[in-house]
Amino acid sequence: MADAADTGTVRVWDPVIRIGHWVLVAGFATAYLTEGAPQWLHSYAGYAIAAVVVLRLAWGFVGPRHARFSDFVTGPGRVIGYLRGLVTGRAARHAGHSPAGGTMTVALLAALALTALSGMAMLAVEEGAGPLAGLVGAQSVPAWTMEDDDHGEHGDGGEILEEIHEIAANATLLLIMLHVAGVIVASLAHRENLVRAMITGRKRAP
Repeated sequence: MADAADTGTVRVWDPVIRIGHWVLVAGFATAYLTEGAPQWLHSYAGYAIAAVVVLRLAWGFVGPRHARFSDFVTGPGRVIGYLRGLVTGRAARHAGHSPAGGTMTVALLAALALTALSGMAMLAVEEGAGPLAGLVGAQSVPAWTMEDDDHGEHGDGGEILEEIHEIAANATLLLIMLHVAGVIVASLAHRENLVRAMITGRKRAP
C-alpha cells in the first residue's frame, strides 16, 4: 500500500506479462511482414511466439493475481455489459484485464497458437525441418488434409496446412486490430494510458 501512496500508482503487470506481450508484438510483426523470406527469420519469430504462448498459458494458472485466467476470464454477459458501458461512458474500470480485454487475450492466444502450430507443421511436412519434424510428416498428415493433384492423386498436405496457416495469421491480424482499437477506446474512457501501463507495469491506484 505504501507503493501506491508514494506514487499514486499500483503495480499490476509483472515482468513475465510485460516482456511476453512485447515479444509477441515483435514476433508477429516480424513473421507476418517477412512472409517466409528469409525463412530462418520467419521461423524463429514463430518459435518465439510459440514459446511465449506456452509460457503465458502456464502463467495463467501459477502467476500473480492479474495474470491468472481466473481473474479475467468471464461469461459473455459481463463482456457485453462492459462493452455497453464503454459506449455509454459508464464502463467500470478494472485494475487488470477488463471483461472484454480478458476475452481478447484468450482469443489472441488461441489464434497465435494455431498460427505457430500450423506453421511448424507445414515446415515439418514440406521441408522435414523444425521442432515437429520427428512427429509430423507427409505420411502422418490425415487424408482429409490432402489436395488432389492433376492426376487425381493426393498431394502431401502442405497446401492445406499453408491455407490454415495463412487464415490463422490473417485472423490474428484482425484480432490485433480490434485489440488496438479497444485499447485506445478504453484508454480514453478510463483516462489511462494502457500502453504505458504495459511498459511500466503500473496503473493509477483505485
